[in-house]
Amino acid sequence: MSALHRRKLAADLEVSALGLGCMGMSEFYGPYDDSESLRVLHRAAELGVTFLDTAETYGSYHNEELVGRFLKQTDYPVEIATKFGIVRKPGEYKRVIDNSEKYTKSACEGSLKRLGVDCIDLYYVHRIDRSQPIEEVMSTLSTLVKEGKIRHIGLCEVSADTLRRAHAVHPVSAVQTEYSLWTRDVEADVLPVCKELGVGFVPYSPLGRGFLTGSYDQSTQIPDDDFRANLPRFSSDSIAKNLAIVECIDVLAKRLQCTKAQIALAWLLSRGESIVPIPGTRRIQYLEENVASESVTLSKTDLNELESALDKITIVGERYTEEGMKGLNA
Repeated sequence: MSALHRRKLAADLEVSALGLGCMGMSEFYGPYDDSESLRVLHRAAELGVTFLDTAETYGSYHNEELVGRFLKQTDYPVEIATKFGIVRKPGEYKRVIDNSEKYTKSACEGSLKRLGVDCIDLYYVHRIDRSQPIEEVMSTLSTLVKEGKIRHIGLCEVSADTLRRAHAVHPVSAVQTEYSLWTRDVEADVLPVCKELGVGFVPYSPLGRGFLTGSYDQSTQIPDDDFRANLPRFSSDSIAKNLAIVECIDVLAKRLQCTKAQIALAWLLSRGESIVPIPGTRRIQYLEENVASESVTLSKTDLNELESALDKITIVGERYTEEGMKGLNA
């Protein structure tokens, strides 16, 4: 399997064409195994997946510590993205958004220590505090850039207007928002502004939290310790109606002799040269499958047929709980 190509998120930020979302290695999707996760991280590096995505809130610091352990074990060059701004008690989903100067600087120091690095390649505002002017947040982050603690600034789940205001204070290198075949809100405003400003785009949950791979049907019993059990799109009624999109993807996957996951990722890669999806996985098998999606080429005919089929489908259910929806498009 050949190594991944590279893509530019910003003029001076180049990363692997696919990244690796590390969240599930610490929380949200049931039991995890650090030893297996470290094997996945090492295999990812071997395959040229150098762009690793974590956050202080994932597993209440565990995920950054895990990535930090990996970094001590490898000589592979990597680009580390982490995030701050979501404050939760361990084991709880309810959270507080904090973008204050004091918290931002404290969070950065904590992330640097846990990761064991002198500088974070890409530091995201995980969620925007609507009560605080984004200009103030960017000013604080700009100071961290000048101090050499972070190289690039990113924003998550942000509105087009907030992106413009933030970028006017200091260049934003990347926006990270959910984007996939069943979540396309960003196409209306955010993606066009990213293109206009030269800001890269990082889709998280590019496989619809596993739904687009065909892993779910009406009979699927989601364990209580799996985050998806509480998501409206994963209720039994929603799954039954949303299976139409999986069937649509499957038609193309069979024709091209690849997996549904590879179609979903190849579609995202076709959306622009500055788009870098970060599928998450805890298994080497799925990691290798995801990396192989870069070699799947969707022709104009394939894309048109897919779009035509998708136009007839209405996705049922919000992508987060009521609590989670509060932080979107901020």
